[in-house]
Amino acid sequence: MTAPGDAYNLIAGNVQQVLHGKPDAVRLAVTTLFAEGHLLIEDVPGVGKTTLARCLAASVGGAWNRIQFTPDLLPSDITGVMVYHQSTEQFQFHPGGIFAHVVLADEINRGTPKTQAALLEVMAENRVTVDSVGHDVPRPFMVVATQNPIEMEGTYRLPEAQLDRFLMRLSIGYPDHDAETRAVQGDRAGISPHRLEPVLSLDELQQVITTVRAGHVDPEVVSYAVRLAAASREHPHVRYGASPRGSIALIRAAQAFAATHGRDFVTPDDVKDMARPVLHHRLVLTPEAELRQRQADDIVAELLADTAVPTALAGR
Repeated sequence: MTAPGDAYNLIAGNVQQVLHGKPDAVRLAVTTLFAEGHLLIEDVPGVGKTTLARCLAASVGGAWNRIQFTPDLLPSDITGVMVYHQSTEQFQFHPGGIFAHVVLADEINRGTPKTQAALLEVMAENRVTVDSVGHDVPRPFMVVATQNPIEMEGTYRLPEAQLDRFLMRLSIGYPDHDAETRAVQGDRAGISPHRLEPVLSLDELQQVITTVRAGHVDPEVVSYAVRLAAASREHPHVRYGASPRGSIALIRAAQAFAATHGRDFVTPDDVKDMARPVLHHRLVLTPEAELRQRQADDIVAELLADTAVPTALAGR
């Protein structure tokens, strides 16, 4: 059996053959994979959103699908549809694009709310229901959705109530000069996600996910995460704070983050490190906060500063 820390090193090393200079984004993406959560990447085109998702799928030998969201995309394109076969005189289920281990939902905000809802429902339930018949999606299962923040015309913003279907949200950002140079050289040498070999089997990944979920979390650490989420609901500049699902997501992410560092126990620092990517897309700010140009990241920083850390475990 591959230990979670070793599994992280294998996957991260593989991904970084193609995606250069973004170790933090890679660690967060693998953390989401180990937590069997879903990832929302909001960034400008061309920084590696698709590449990251494809490299993750290639590294674990999983089936991969890309769904390009457009206004004419139908919910059945995602979930699948029953088709009548004349030869057998029976209806047969034809699976949609969601049936893969890693699914890239590209430009999710260009799909209609009805289509977005179909995707978000599968993300929550891990199954598709067509004509009252349920179909489980493959496991492990991860959706990587992308949004472009600079072209919002003709888009449908994801509903706030549904955003917490994503374990975390991150931005990749532009690489520095050296990393961009290595990316150009790698492209000239033909290094791409297509060329990556799996470094972990799906069975090994599933074992890692099970091991991560069994990691020790001290009750004081759970209490700390819950108090952070609760404080977000009471912040004067927050209209809607993190729900209990946010607290659960924070602990799950902290467990997986600890595992990427080779630990089977969670420290308060793991919760701190995961607070921003897990909580900031779950906060709906007040109109006054938006007028003052306050960002969710600012609020999370205040929550971390104002919430007492379990003293017996601090710095562990």
